[in-house]
Amino acid sequence: MGFEDELVGLLPRLRRFARTLAFATADADDLCQAAIERALKAREQWQPGTRLDSWMYRIMRNAWIDTTRATKRRGETFVGAEAGEGVGDAGDRAIEARVELGNIGRALAMLPPEQREAVALVLVEGLAYKEAAAVLEIPMGTLTSRLIRGRAALMRTLGEAA
Repeated sequence: MGFEDELVGLLPRLRRFARTLAFATADADDLCQAAIERALKAREQWQPGTRLDSWMYRIMRNAWIDTTRATKRRGETFVGAEAGEGVGDAGDRAIEARVELGNIGRALAMLPPEQREAVALVLVEGLAYKEAAAVLEIPMGTLTSRLIRGRAALMRTLGEAA
């Protein structure tokens, strides 16, 4: 009996062994096919007179280990497409935010320095009116009027930019 004939005779046992390793029928069939392909490529390594079934089980087990390792690596390296759906965005929001930030920066630069300082301390840095007036060493009323004029100028400028 030739090598191929003995291999065909082992198929039911190989499939059964593959099912014990892979559980899922499709995976077991793939494993059995991979083991047979390896055996056919390495047939010169099999020594006639030795047990073909033991040799094939060893090949199948090694194929299973290789498949399991590859699957594990793939799982560690790649994630499913659905995992990327919530990551990042299309970029349009970030671009719009940068454009708007640029518009605000240009509008702030157009303000007179005293209004720009007041707006920056209160609206950007979040200082209370009293704290901002103390930093600028001006009365609270002066700070308030600078803020009112600065906000109005910003609204006009930003309204034109929109």
